[in-house]
Amino acid sequence: MRRVVIAGNWKMHKTQAESLEFLQSFLPLLENTAEDREVILCAPFTDLSVMSKNLHGTRVRLGSQNVHWEESGAFTGEIAPSMLTEVGVTYAVVGHSERRQYFGETDETVNFRARAAQKAGLKPILCVGESKQQRDAGETEAVITQQLKADLVGIDLSGLVIAYEPIWAIGTGDTCDSKEANRVIGLIRSQLSSADVPIQYGGSVKTANIDEIMAQPEIDGALVGGASLDAEGFARIVNYQSA
Repeated sequence: MRRVVIAGNWKMHKTQAESLEFLQSFLPLLENTAEDREVILCAPFTDLSVMSKNLHGTRVRLGSQNVHWEESGAFTGEIAPSMLTEVGVTYAVVGHSERRQYFGETDETVNFRARAAQKAGLKPILCVGESKQQRDAGETEAVITQQLKADLVGIDLSGLVIAYEPIWAIGTGDTCDSKEANRVIGLIRSQLSSADVPIQYGGSVKTANIDEIMAQPEIDGALVGGASLDAEGFARIVNYQSA
């Protein structure tokens, strides 16, 4: 059975002090959150250890924004799976469009990262999505199908979350129409051998549109960027109103 997964991706925001201030405001707002909703905060590497200590015993899970495929070595600026699990991280974002666009990630390296994450006991949140140019050219289906084919080689679907993030809607204020997001997520699901993989929508998710997004039958959650930085706003997203 598919579960609901709501994850906040803080990107390069929040110091340790700011992350603790966020938790002090955020955690009390989850007292009445439905039990079937998995809540994840994907924080900068420097925040993870201090956040882990303050999340102990709560329902919030900790995620990293990336993970390397080797356990150690000459990989300046990277982080190994064991470094994450040691501080209580249970999820790792892989293949985010910003990593693909700005830091040269390919489907091959995304697959390496996802496989390494699973080997270490981390659950990858695998991001796929098309650019505006690709969408305008009618290539959405072909692009996403190819991404999935390459990214999922050797991946255990029982320990995976997929996030559909149309690149043209990330941080732009433009949101993919909820019915169109539902259609594409249905396409993603049709490419999987398991019907139980949670598939999120990501791309300018906010308090004003979360209810509509989550009313769609194929959408199992959200990967939230800027709107996850505000404790009250993100709590509203986590506590979306079911149809």
